[in-house]
Amino acid sequence: MAESKRETANHRKALRLVEAKELLRAKPYTATELARVLNVDKRTALRYLEDLQAVELEEGKRPPQYKLLENQDLNPVEVLVTHSALRLLYHHTPGYNPIYFSALNKLARRLLEPAQSVALKSTEDLKQRFTSWDEGETLARVAEAWFKRRTVEFDYVAPGGSGTPRKNRVDIYFIEIARTNLALYVIGYEHGYHRALRTYKLGRMDNLEYVTPDEAYTVPADFDPRKYLSNAWGVVGTSGGKAVEVRLRFRKDAAYRVEEGGYPNLHIDSRNPDGSLEVHITVGTNKNNFPLELLSWVQSWGPRVEVLEPEELRKRWLEEARMVSKIGEDNGQHP
Repeated sequence: MAESKRETANHRKALRLVEAKELLRAKPYTATELARVLNVDKRTALRYLEDLQAVELEEGKRPPQYKLLENQDLNPVEVLVTHSALRLLYHHTPGYNPIYFSALNKLARRLLEPAQSVALKSTEDLKQRFTSWDEGETLARVAEAWFKRRTVEFDYVAPGGSGTPRKNRVDIYFIEIARTNLALYVIGYEHGYHRALRTYKLGRMDNLEYVTPDEAYTVPADFDPRKYLSNAWGVVGTSGGKAVEVRLRFRKDAAYRVEEGGYPNLHIDSRNPDGSLEVHITVGTNKNNFPLELLSWVQSWGPRVEVLEPEELRKRWLEEARMVSKIGEDNGQHP
């Protein structure tokens, strides 16, 4: 008899879960509203929401509303893709913003275990790491400006410049994550000083405000971020100087890593008898036509790479290598 009652209760719960699932797919509900429709108490409705992994639409809003995600059941490959994207988002989170963290949680709840619990804990870690708005407020304003196409103004200190902030007025065309440092960069048309496409690091954009009146700009039909970034090693694309071809020789002990791929615009020219590789890379430059972004990557290989061309890059690479060596020698003379 007890077993029969348990089966009946489980069957009744299953039917209500199915009903709750269909209700939440149609529109958002608060726990109180769902309880009323299903004729259960609020505590039971909250358990149903947890069982169905319903998503809280806007964290912090009271009373909270919940909705069931469409296509919630991902296959393992889709879960892995979502997991990989979340790990990147976790590592490049620019600052505290409740909406950003809410979005991370929504994605995390679509994962399967064991990935889901780690993703949710990672978001909590971020909340502890960022206790103020810092870059998070800029992120929120940039997001709204891009999707609502609102022109923005902000102060910006360009690296290698005078060190004095300059006011920029920009229509945002695209937002990119740099492959080198996972930082966010804004690409857009600057109306004031440059009157051209420029790239700005989000972390250097200060005092960002919307330009009034609130008029939406139009992104030119011929703007293609893929083309713009085609010669970028980090994020410097066609907004810098002309693209140049760089030739490098990698030693045998580094050749296998280069051959594994993953480096944009890198082409292998020859495999030498000693096991070394000679390659060429087409890469963007800064306003002085120097491939500054590529230099740090080349230096990260240490003595396992040699710059062959262009001469300006080879000269700078050798000069900085000698400076590092001299610092080591000078420091070695002191106890």
